Amino acid sequence: MAHIFFIDPLEKLNIKKDSTLMMALSFQSRGADCYILFEKDFFITNHAKPNLEMYKFEGKFKEDGCYLENFKVTKSLTKEVTPNDIIHMRIDPPYDTRYQRYLWMLDFIQNQVGCEVLNSPLKIMKYNEKLVAYKDLSHSIHSFVGSSVSAFEKFIKDVKREGVTDLILKPLDLYSGIGVEKVSLDEETIIEIFLKKVNDFQGAIVAQPFVKEVSDGEYRAIYFDGVEIGTIIKKPKKGEFLANIAQGAEFEKKELPSKLKEQCDQIAKDLYEDGTRFLAFDVLGEGVNEVNITCPGLLVEVSYACKKNLCFTIFDAIESKQLS
Repeated sequence: MAHIFFIDPLEKLNIKKDSTLMMALSFQSRGADCYILFEKDFFITNHAKPNLEMYKFEGKFKEDGCYLENFKVTKSLTKEVTPNDIIHMRIDPPYDTRYQRYLWMLDFIQNQVGCEVLNSPLKIMKYNEKLVAYKDLSHSIHSFVGSSVSAFEKFIKDVKREGVTDLILKPLDLYSGIGVEKVSLDEETIIEIFLKKVNDFQGAIVAQPFVKEVSDGEYRAIYFDGVEIGTIIKKPKKGEFLANIAQGAEFEKKELPSKLKEQCDQIAKDLYEDGTRFLAFDVLGEGVNEVNITCPGLLVEVSYACKKNLCFTIFDAIESKQLS
């Protein structure tokens, strides 16, 4: 069995703390046959099984065993994808037309060859990372998704009655805080701001009450095969509202409060039973804010905080399932 990591070009990645490169090096250190597959070399053909140009690699971890000291490809070779192989879909969002094409192609290979693609392309297509977080209506944040001005105006009136003073506006399909904006409900141009976002991002916008507890931190909980394997809390820089580590948020190991863990456990169980193995939850206030499915990240940071390489936990789970 080979592990094939389908990734963005190395120059687009932050080598030091890239989750996929950490996985690849960790799996390789366990003796697994591992390869890197770049976008430029990916294709399908309906007349033969795919023989793709892939790359062997080498790298080194820092003393903490989580952050990377270095990483480089060493040689290219042509390899046929076999039924025993696993292709790890690790292309970063946004989920745009480019992303959708890759999912179609990966699904074709999965059916043509009989290999596993992790996460499953059809499940990535099925579950929008923000919408699936609203699965549990009793705990999810009261949210609006759409481009209708009249419906947005009604939503504003509804949340005002609930005592909300500020909204968060964000695109439905981006990541890492891109396009996220905090807007006061008393802002006279709030409709114009909403319409500009609809225009800038060409479609539906997510609007939800600003959760003041963000200053206390946002949880990132990583799950594999329906089981929590590590959790941190991310705290935004003073005076800011985005708990994004790439933008300076601090983090530390933290246990999910019992009620929040119940929510995450149930969603993870439901999605795993439907064939989605690898998840990362963003939990804010009293509910799940987002369920990362396309390319769950922060493995380096969560591993560092938990003082153990979570990639080994994932590798063992994969090996155990292959043997069962």
